[in-house]
Amino acid sequence: MGAAIETVGLERAFKGGVKAVDGIDVAVAPGEVYGFLGPNGAGKTTTVRMLVTLLRPTGGHARVAGFDVAEHPSEVRRRIGVALQEAALDLLMTGRELIGLQATLHGIPRADVAARGEELIRRVGLEQAQDRRVGTYSGGMRRRLDLAMALIHEPQVLFLDEPTTGLDPVSRLTLWDEVRRLRDEGTTVFLTTQYLEEADQLADRVGIISGGRIVADGTPAQLKAGVGSPHLDITLSDAGAAGRAREVLGRFGAHLPPPAGVHLSLEAPAGAAAIAPVVRALDEAGLAVAGLDLVEPTLDDVFVQHTGRHLEGAGQAGEDAGAPAAAVGGAA
Repeated sequence: MGAAIETVGLERAFKGGVKAVDGIDVAVAPGEVYGFLGPNGAGKTTTVRMLVTLLRPTGGHARVAGFDVAEHPSEVRRRIGVALQEAALDLLMTGRELIGLQATLHGIPRADVAARGEELIRRVGLEQAQDRRVGTYSGGMRRRLDLAMALIHEPQVLFLDEPTTGLDPVSRLTLWDEVRRLRDEGTTVFLTTQYLEEADQLADRVGIISGGRIVADGTPAQLKAGVGSPHLDITLSDAGAAGRAREVLGRFGAHLPPPAGVHLSLEAPAGAAAIAPVVRALDEAGLAVAGLDLVEPTLDDVFVQHTGRHLEGAGQAGEDAGAPAAAVGGAA
């Protein structure tokens, strides 16, 4: 089976010859969740708009669900679901009415509309609110309704553009669970996000775009391994025991300089599995440990290495809980 999403040398230039997207190659397998990260202005939104047929490429080509986005945009649209931040929901309609309208626009038989709508409303947990006007919904409820609308025609590929920005922790976890369920059901998900934890939790693979080019691509584990291995930060109770502690720990791995008084750092490629043997060896040598931390590379480390800066919004998940979310639309 071919890729669900594939780009080869994909480009988009604007007036003045400025290339927002400069020849990117991406391949997303069917049933995969692909996290797409990048700083503001890196080209990720332009890339998504080309993939969902809202913007024509000026170079290279892209195929989604087996169809070229420029040559067969209608075929692509029939097979994708899209939830973009700039789309809007009609705040005067009820959730049930919007779901029904979306189903009708997609040509779902009238006899099937009610059952399909009920199923999706239940999946996103809006049963109690389906007959209320959308203008009364919280930001998280609107996001969940938008996701239901994007799924009404059972798309092969789902595009989610920062779906949890501004959501409270409970709403965020609800959407995470639904993304996982969609993956388990075989839906391909192309996810842009400003939360590195979200990409780490949900994405099978992650692509990082910077300056219009893909600068990193791989599984979260592969990308993190590329910026370093885990290490143990050890704090001794007695600074005078540091020399002896270095001798004891030498057989477990290389020391990371520089030691500072009671503080030692030790490479720990095995991660958490290294903790028990290290603590046991120090205890048997009569060396008291005041503290021990396992420090592992993060996607933020990867992002900084490849882009030179931290991702906007990184580490802020939950800080904007309860803030009104931008209204987003259903399928393209």
